[in-house]
Amino acid sequence: MMRRRAFITLLGGAAAWPLAARAQQPAVPVVGFVSARSAEASVRSNAAFRKGLSETGYVEGQNVAVEYHWLEGQFSRLPSLMAELVHPRVAVIVTPNNAAALAAKAAITTIPIVFGVAEDPVKLGLVASLARPGGNATGINFFVGEVVAKRLGLLHDLVPKAVRIAVLVNPANTTIAETTLREAPEAARALGLQIQVLNASTSREIEAAFAALVRDQADALFVAPDAFFTSRRVQLATLATRHAIPATYGSREGVEVGGLMSYGADIVDMYRQAGVYTGKILKGAKPADLPVMQSTKFELVINLHTAKALGLEVPPTLLARADEVIE
Repeated sequence: MMRRRAFITLLGGAAAWPLAARAQQPAVPVVGFVSARSAEASVRSNAAFRKGLSETGYVEGQNVAVEYHWLEGQFSRLPSLMAELVHPRVAVIVTPNNAAALAAKAAITTIPIVFGVAEDPVKLGLVASLARPGGNATGINFFVGEVVAKRLGLLHDLVPKAVRIAVLVNPANTTIAETTLREAPEAARALGLQIQVLNASTSREIEAAFAALVRDQADALFVAPDAFFTSRRVQLATLATRHAIPATYGSREGVEVGGLMSYGADIVDMYRQAGVYTGKILKGAKPADLPVMQSTKFELVINLHTAKALGLEVPPTLLARADEVIE
């Protein structure tokens, strides 16, 4: 049997060897990747980001290194994280979410930033204009406010008897919460719907929100497109199933784990585009000269199994419009 001291010595040597080997290799550029999601919730989007990098000739682990930072909806970590990223070895910072993009822009003026934001980046102060961003940031605008009315309309088509709609937002993500709450009431009035606003920034608060919507007899749930909610998608889908609440989500991840439906920009494609822009900047392009791209791909996903469990019959016209039906 190997002695414990010997095992520790061998383990230490094994860990040190790759470090020494890397020290002898040519330096590769480092990309700082700051996601509001969890690693587990980002498998598909990360693959898309790497695909975008590869389209410009960069392969992670070969000629570029990516340092991943997972916020898991804990936006209070952003100031200290941005301070860590201001380092000569970081060549580009990628922030595919509003909060991280704003924090990076406020803290960093010299390192190029590739963002993905759900609001107009000009109004957010990230760029001077979409065509000529100026400064050190550019990226992709994937829209949220513009699709709130569309999501409510699709929910109304699928659950026409639902009148009282609970809208769940994360107050810690102020930009998305404010946008959702600005757009939802007007869209609801046009459809003859009533809105009940619920707030949740923790798992326990999600439980409390469901207790409130059940108590107040909400007919359906509208989940704001928030990274924290994506990280808690299993909890949300489980509670919605337990209480027989039809729920609509901003991205397909919630539907893949049992949610009823989702509609929104193709987030996976946004990550691919971010990878392409990151590669272009690594090759020497300046963010100031790269126009902000706007998402043109939107997807409707319906979970037919969940619909049947809720006693809902999906209209054939809605099924025909769906980009994917999960059975």
